[in-house]
Amino acid sequence: MIKLKNINKKFNKNHVLKGIDLDVEKGDVLVIVGPSGSGKTTLLRCINYLERPDEGSISIEGFTVEGKYPSKRDVLELRRKTAMVFQNYNLFKNKTVLENVMEGLIVAKKMPKKEAREISASLLEKVGLAEKVDEFPSQLSGGQQQRVGIARALALNPSVILFDEPTSALDPEMVGEVLAIIKQIANEGITMVVVTHEIDFAREVANRVVFMDGGHIIEQGTPEEVLIHPKHERTQRFLKRLVKEPDYAI
Repeated sequence: MIKLKNINKKFNKNHVLKGIDLDVEKGDVLVIVGPSGSGKTTLLRCINYLERPDEGSISIEGFTVEGKYPSKRDVLELRRKTAMVFQNYNLFKNKTVLENVMEGLIVAKKMPKKEAREISASLLEKVGLAEKVDEFPSQLSGGQQQRVGIARALALNPSVILFDEPTSALDPEMVGEVLAIIKQIANEGITMVVVTHEIDFAREVANRVVFMDGGHIIEQGTPEEVLIHPKHERTQRFLKRLVKEPDYAI
């Protein structure tokens, strides 16, 4: 499904990703955890070339993009296979909720407006926002804006959805509602790669967990192997500091 080989990325002298190899199977819910600065988000953004790796290759469903200078056509083809849910929503402030979800269908997929409207309205109902279709992002809570972002990603019918810390910008009381939607999507068998600090969510929803530190994958396996019985001392220290009773319910 997704295959990353020898992914390296530097920002000036800062070597952020150091030879990452990673496979994601179809239907996987892969959660990436680790301390700030470990390279989690950079790795996620390399998957669809929002960040261009300095070295290595990325394959999605057999389509491969090589190295730092791929063609624009290859990058576009790779991106068509993915959708990104950003931590800060990235909604169009001058468009309604419905128009935000429709935009990708009309612009990227050249879908007729009537069909795009029907699909978008259905997905907004799915994420619990049917009554908000004519409102603007400024009229929504952070949790509601993130649910619009999730509906927008689903509308593109991607091979994989990439979530970049989808709850990090939310007030604590809004975290649960967004995680519940992501859990619902996971139960439908959609392939997802999620960068998050929500360890309890990762335990419940992921079928695979990757722990990163210092630009390396330190440990990977099932949630039980990595989050409950980690073998590596670095993983153990990280979890000891981070794990606490959750303040949300799914």
